[in-house]
Amino acid sequence: MKRQLLVLSSLLVAMTTSAQDDWYLSSQNLSGISARNIGPATTSGRIADLAINPNDHDEYYVAAASGGVWKTTNHGVTYRPIFDGQGSYSIGCITIDPNNSNVIWVGTGENNNQRSVAYGDGLYKSEDGGNSWTHIEAMRNSEHIGMIAVDPRNSDVVYVAAYGPLWSAGGDRGLYKTTNGGETWTKILDISEHTGVNEVHLDPRNPDVIYATSHQRRRHVYTYISGGPESAIYKSTDGGASFDKLSRGLPGGDVGRIGMDISPVNPDVLYACIEGHGFYRSDNRGASWGKMSGHETSGNYYVEIFASPHDLNTVYSMDTYAQFTTDGGRTFNRVPESGKHVDNHAMWIDPNDANHFLMGCDGGLYETWDNASTWHFKPNLPITQFYRVTADRSEPFYYVYGGTQDNFSLGGPSRTTHDRGIVNSDWFVTNTGDGFESQIDPVDPNIVYAQAQYGWLVRFDKASGETMPIKPDVPRNEPPLRWNWDAPLIISPHDHNTLYFAANRVFKSTNRGDEWNLVSPDLSQQIDRNTLPVMGQVWSMDAIAKNRSTTIYGNIVSLAESPLTKGVLMAGTDDGLIQISTDDGTNWTKYSSFPGVPANTYVNDLEPSLHNADRIYAVFNNHKNGDFKPYVMRSDNMGRSWTNIGSGLPERGSVYTIVEDHEDPNLLFVGTEFGVFFTNDGGDNWKQISAGMPTIAIRDLDIQREENDLVMASFGRGFYILDDYSPLRHMTAEVFESDAHIFPIEDGLVFQQSNPLGYGAPGFLGASYYMAANPPIGATITYYISETAQSPTAARRAAEKDMEVITYPSAEEIRAEDRYQQAYLTFVIRDAEGNEIRRVNTADQSGVRRWTWDGQYASTSGFSTRGAPITNSGTIGFAPEGTYSVQIYRTANGETSPISEVVSFELKHLNNATITGDGQQINAFQMELNRASRDLNAANSEVNRQREMVTELEAIIRNTPGADMALLGELRAIDNDLADIVIELRGDQSLTRREFETKTDLNSIMGIAAWGSSASSASPNQTQRQSLETVQAEVAEILTSLRTSAQLLNGIKQQAYDAGAPYIEGDLPEGN
Repeated sequence: MKRQLLVLSSLLVAMTTSAQDDWYLSSQNLSGISARNIGPATTSGRIADLAINPNDHDEYYVAAASGGVWKTTNHGVTYRPIFDGQGSYSIGCITIDPNNSNVIWVGTGENNNQRSVAYGDGLYKSEDGGNSWTHIEAMRNSEHIGMIAVDPRNSDVVYVAAYGPLWSAGGDRGLYKTTNGGETWTKILDISEHTGVNEVHLDPRNPDVIYATSHQRRRHVYTYISGGPESAIYKSTDGGASFDKLSRGLPGGDVGRIGMDISPVNPDVLYACIEGHGFYRSDNRGASWGKMSGHETSGNYYVEIFASPHDLNTVYSMDTYAQFTTDGGRTFNRVPESGKHVDNHAMWIDPNDANHFLMGCDGGLYETWDNASTWHFKPNLPITQFYRVTADRSEPFYYVYGGTQDNFSLGGPSRTTHDRGIVNSDWFVTNTGDGFESQIDPVDPNIVYAQAQYGWLVRFDKASGETMPIKPDVPRNEPPLRWNWDAPLIISPHDHNTLYFAANRVFKSTNRGDEWNLVSPDLSQQIDRNTLPVMGQVWSMDAIAKNRSTTIYGNIVSLAESPLTKGVLMAGTDDGLIQISTDDGTNWTKYSSFPGVPANTYVNDLEPSLHNADRIYAVFNNHKNGDFKPYVMRSDNMGRSWTNIGSGLPERGSVYTIVEDHEDPNLLFVGTEFGVFFTNDGGDNWKQISAGMPTIAIRDLDIQREENDLVMASFGRGFYILDDYSPLRHMTAEVFESDAHIFPIEDGLVFQQSNPLGYGAPGFLGASYYMAANPPIGATITYYISETAQSPTAARRAAEKDMEVITYPSAEEIRAEDRYQQAYLTFVIRDAEGNEIRRVNTADQSGVRRWTWDGQYASTSGFSTRGAPITNSGTIGFAPEGTYSVQIYRTANGETSPISEVVSFELKHLNNATITGDGQQINAFQMELNRASRDLNAANSEVNRQREMVTELEAIIRNTPGADMALLGELRAIDNDLADIVIELRGDQSLTRREFETKTDLNSIMGIAAWGSSASSASPNQTQRQSLETVQAEVAEILTSLRTSAQLLNGIKQQAYDAGAPYIEGDLPEGN
């Protein structure tokens, strides 16, 4: 029996083909384990397209190449992701219906051909501005969509340029058209299995005139071909019923990618940038063309042009450095980009202001208002593409490091001690270029090894910021090395000074990279990539962009050393080999055949077991041959035979990495093209962790063992952390057969949170200030509730479903439903002696959930009862270090009972302050503060009550015949005394508003004492103690006075009652 559980609204989606064996890991039972994004937005990430609302330029959409779709309604002050729950994260293009700005079309699969480009799943449509989406049935196998055009006369007519698969032939490619808003589609231009359509343009005067550009291209691990005889420009004058291939004045033979645009100033004028040939212009709607210059850009990454809406001869060309022409293409100059990232892909020119435009590049989104003299960076788009991640062992909080696509290698904290969380300024660059694998010395976390493309390795000193290049090489009389774009680097688990680093050969250093020795021959198959057929033929060396932006074939891409046996090395190659050495590289054994894995498949990751010296996990990734299946293998005999353990993963979703838990050998995690999955049975069943995460590729994983955190490198949304995943080790059928369960609790850490910006984050820095969340402070309790308490209403409705004839409830039953108090849970915290120190109430919800005790005592000084019964007290200060316990109680309709066992845990203090105090003194002072605050609150409440009573009694006596009018004078005297008490409690407003000096009121004095105690871990100082003593003494006197005035008021009230006055609220007539 197979069962697939898919609940899109769940926080943790279970995906398995063997649900009978792990029924308890349902989406509901796992709904509370959530990942946390830590950014950064420091450098943002690649932008593929922009769509600006033509009726409101403050509203626009940002298509991230591999980070989903983002929307702003305030001109970029803030952005929100609107595509996270869909089937793809890679976006090629986005278009707004010109007739209805709420209708949005999104083409998935980036419209570039770069080596790390992600694949999509077709076309999506939204009719409500991105709040919800419909996945169009057609073109789901397009993998890449280049452009979408909507007929401005009829919104039901839409054209889609399906670029088609990059890594293989076939799929959905060509130009598609719908005439009914996307319900059905017709392919109106079909070139071949190798050639798709990358752009489509409609003549604004007559949208039946269509221009489409086709591009013949293919990429594999070992090569890239960016052109062929099938790349061309096509034109239709009848809405796509027929097409003509334009040729007059255009180049023949092999042609690369073509980017074109229609001049908004004069649509007779067309421009085309043709890879491999130059820049062309037509003044007669494509009937003939003239070559204006040799300007061209790379079809791998650019070849997109934008004609100015203000000047006929001005055109912008996207490139590493954006370029522009003001003479129709004869000459090009660089767009000024001072302070701006390069590698440009998208542009919008304000039709009302030629000096104002947006430009999207590898570094995110930028805006200029002065024609590129200056640029404004959008600092709150966290769409960084990380290839790799490593967590160090810093204390008290570890740091996360990784390498990015074209945005350097970076490092930053996993959490901070301040209330703003993790911000852009917390991150720092460890190496420039495209970033890749970093490693951090496990003994000295200031020593960081950071890598850029093709093995450019440096040793970065975190303490000083100094950088030392340490890339190894071979003697000049030996064959040159072949470095991968993403070369593997490891620190030996047996010696923190020893590094291993690999090109097509393995290097070893025993002194932190100062010296290197080769410890392997060439471990690849040494295949000549130029002999391999592509698109059915072996191409000439003169082919368009042949082999460009592609790593030379035959290199090592994964590398590991056994953590259990020193000198046992394993290397995986890009051409499908696993090589193993048991003698530190002296001899190597080659393995080339793996059951079910296609030959020559890229060995993306190797993970030697932490528990079994003979066990190796291997991840193969064949997506660059158009094969998106998961290949996860395990060997239990050091590579001699292999077993597939990835069959429970989704069929479509390449796997990049695997890690093994350091305590449970059956708990594994894999990062895939569409998220992270785990198994707790060694690979028989897999579940997706989607809580807190969008659909996104996870390229690398690391486990921070001290914290039991899973750290994830996403390719397009920065870093994610699954804080304390240890409950996954204990999720068994036995646990989920119980009514309630508390999982083992990791040590809780508490500290005073700082406020560096003042008045809470983000201070006065505005809504654009980017902040990633810290985890909550304290001890996190992960618990399971089997079923919620059933209310009478729920019980009746459930019973009615099985009734043929519904029985109407009795009057008593109806009243019982209305009077039922909803059930809730109470977490009771006790100290080591069993004394209750805190109760926290929360909703009664089933499944696995989390709640964090902040380590503080309950304040009993008073709290609001609004929203009862689920209300909670305030807090009075941190409990001392030591052992505590928690137990769960359920209250249902007033009846309370324990539903869980008692689970103990440790509470620790960070102790990061320069001046710290005695814990017992601090806690004793806090308890005194609590009692004094309770008395002070009582005085404030009572004086309010009595003054309200004075007002009521005055009204009653004035209006009750026979009441003694002399009592009014007594009431005035009492109210004056109460007014004096108010001055003591709250200050003299009569003098304050007239700018007289006044003495500090008791509420303020108490606030000073309490604030000092809550904001510092130092012992209470003289001011705090004197403040407390002042409050205690003077409040005691006030309470005595209030007792006296209460007696006087009760006497006056009784006299009024004796005269027949109405009863005041809260009083009842005496019984007869």
